[in-house]
Amino acid sequence: MAGGQAPEVQRPDYDQIKSWRSIVTLVVFVLANVVVLFPFHVPLYIPRKAFNILCDGLSALRIIAPREDEAENSSHQGGREPHGAVKASAFVRFNFPMNMVTAPLIADLFLLAILAIGAKEVKEGTYGADSIFPLDIMLFFLSLAYIAISIDASGIIRFLAFKVLQWGGEAGHRLFFYLYLFWFILTSCVGNDPVILSGTAFLAYMTRVSSNIRHPRAWIYSQFAVANIASAILVSSNPTNLVLAGAFDIRFIDYTGHMIVPVLVTGIILFPFLLYIVFNNEALIPHEIKMHELPEEARARKPVNPNIPHARGTAEQQEDAPGEQGKLLSLEEIVNPFLDRKGALFGAVIMAVTLIAVLAVNASSQVKGHTQVYWVTLPAAFVMFIWDVSFGWIHRHETREIARKGREELERLRLEQALQEEREVMMLEAQGQRSASSDLSGSARTGIPSDGLEPRENELGKTSMDDKVTTAGSTPEKSPTQELGEAGIEKSTGPGTPRGSQVQKKLQRATLVSLAKDAFRWSQETFPTATAVIAHLPFALVPFAFSMFVLVQALVTKGWVPIFAKGWDAWVNKTGTIGAIGGMAFLSVILCNFSGTNIGTTILLSRVIQAWQVLYHFKETEISDRTLSATIYTMALGVNYGAFSTAFSASLAGLLWRDILSKKHIHVKRLDFATVNLPIIAIAMTVGCVVLIGEVWIMKKEIPATDRYLVANSTATVSHSY
Repeated sequence: MAGGQAPEVQRPDYDQIKSWRSIVTLVVFVLANVVVLFPFHVPLYIPRKAFNILCDGLSALRIIAPREDEAENSSHQGGREPHGAVKASAFVRFNFPMNMVTAPLIADLFLLAILAIGAKEVKEGTYGADSIFPLDIMLFFLSLAYIAISIDASGIIRFLAFKVLQWGGEAGHRLFFYLYLFWFILTSCVGNDPVILSGTAFLAYMTRVSSNIRHPRAWIYSQFAVANIASAILVSSNPTNLVLAGAFDIRFIDYTGHMIVPVLVTGIILFPFLLYIVFNNEALIPHEIKMHELPEEARARKPVNPNIPHARGTAEQQEDAPGEQGKLLSLEEIVNPFLDRKGALFGAVIMAVTLIAVLAVNASSQVKGHTQVYWVTLPAAFVMFIWDVSFGWIHRHETREIARKGREELERLRLEQALQEEREVMMLEAQGQRSASSDLSGSARTGIPSDGLEPRENELGKTSMDDKVTTAGSTPEKSPTQELGEAGIEKSTGPGTPRGSQVQKKLQRATLVSLAKDAFRWSQETFPTATAVIAHLPFALVPFAFSMFVLVQALVTKGWVPIFAKGWDAWVNKTGTIGAIGGMAFLSVILCNFSGTNIGTTILLSRVIQAWQVLYHFKETEISDRTLSATIYTMALGVNYGAFSTAFSASLAGLLWRDILSKKHIHVKRLDFATVNLPIIAIAMTVGCVVLIGEVWIMKKEIPATDRYLVANSTATVSHSY
């Protein structure tokens, strides 16, 4: 440890768990993790008068736009339309989210309120204790993530995936192998987040435009599994690896040296298992893949930067439509990918230099004491950010023009759709009036011929604001207008009415919210890459990780972690090294699903192993060099592989993967996720653990572990190296 002599190691006090605060702490920890696994919303009811006073005050301060009248707003609060003569309810309902961000934070605040924890636990859970430094870890991970996601934003991943698709050709099994190998190598270099971001969308498009891939299951599940397997190789690929390496002062190069063989063997053996057992179905991985053909004019079209808002105009909406047109637009995303060659090359150089520098700094810190590796990654991320901003500013005129044209196309499409909907409504109303006045007994039920009910012009591209709808038995009248403003869609009672103009004038008044939206849109159009990268950074990880660190620190100080360590010690004493590997493999994978994702699991298990080492320090147990190494690296396998197990919330990557697929209209159910992943995680963990057993038997000896492994619990720290 840096900064002077470490405090004296103290024997754990196991009687602490008898206090009511300790019991409440454990219960709160369990409940917080259950909420992370099963998020929900809590309805909050606020008196409408108080809500209106608050809105009026914020409006007077020009923070938000003026609120609409209660009658106009009743439809949004559970009432009917203004003409429905139903008074708005006395309360306004808000749904407060209870999820991975709010639940651990509320748990910490509750423990602070009952004095179960104090400033000491909060400080140690945020700044750091016992060789785990959350602040350092978050800064390191976010800064490195910026570089990786910036590389992805250059389009290089989709471009390379397209090249792999070309190499694979129409042979389904060969293409499956090439993509499997591509995802593995790419994740090993840049981590799993960029692969999940671009790779998942690529596979969603690819499987859609194939005429004989009936379901994308084989491709998307295999990509998700291999991305999390390969992320176990480098410390920088996953925040769980950062927590583990820091907890036991493992040099990054040593970590990779221990993990690379089990991970590589897992990847090699898992591939035929996926191809010939789990997904052995012609409808999932056909021997010959038939792809739709992209017209030559689409191939010759210049690809646009997808980071520019509305860059593709109406294509983004139309590609989700059923039919041939939607498939062709999806195919264009694959066959004609955007690539910023300069940005990709510069990002790759920055990433390579950064990783080499991180390894060097980390190796030197074992001699000089603790060194924050974010001192390397933060400046590198800043250099990458300056590049993205400069590149955007140089090309700002081009990107703004692309965004403007795309926005105009979308507004024109929305207007045409609104006009078409109004025409249909008016035709139905006219049809009903004619049917009611008809003397024919069956006319009211069967309707009237549609010959006289067709709009004057069917082509949406030839409609305008002045188009009239002519119906049989009715006089032509001008259709109501749809005012499509950037601040929202305001339906007026008629063009140019006084009330409509007043409301529109109010809504257009500049406020802090509208200025923020305008500033964000300006940033998107001027600096598309930098804005897109920042928007994709996993900021939700920060409050979640800090809250989980504090919760686990509460378990440490309240005596629960030493109790868990005693239980683990009893298991290892009975089962030996092989039992330690099997037990830790089971615990790490299971807890990923029930202990606040794999990050929360890593934090908790690292503290337990640290407490187990304290028992050895006081000669309460015997730990061999082989057993300790086996335990630590099995946990590293489990917290990475555990991401593809039974719950999306087993990892942040799982939540991201699910959300991307949902946007591409591929909805994965919880039960399906668990059912498909169970055989995959079973074979992956079995192979990895078997290889690890052989590795520790060859590389490690059955000699007593020394204090060089020791990281004490919250009452002590001991300097060591690995």
